[in-house]
Amino acid sequence: MAKALWQGQVLASSEKFEIVEGNIYFPPESVDRRFFKDSATTTQCGWKGTAHYYTVAVNGSENKDAAWYYPEPFPAAKQIKDYVAFWHGVTVEQ
Repeated sequence: MAKALWQGQVLASSEKFEIVEGNIYFPPESVDRRFFKDSATTTQCGWKGTAHYYTVAVNGSENKDAAWYYPEPFPAAKQIKDYVAFWHGVTVEQ
């Protein structure tokens, strides 16, 4: 079981997940969408493709671009399509 937590809230929780480059990627259905806001931020990865970001918002606090996902990953990363990973102070436990 893996969980992502920030400001005392569980952002994602799942027994099914992928680990890529040391990051846990949660399946989209395991993410609590109440705590996510779309972000215009994108970054490029040479083998995964274009990452898109979410700002995490809990109880009036925001953590800009604290979550990311690949809506159209390159073939080498197809297993993480739409899966969500975290950073910027979000605690991920396994």
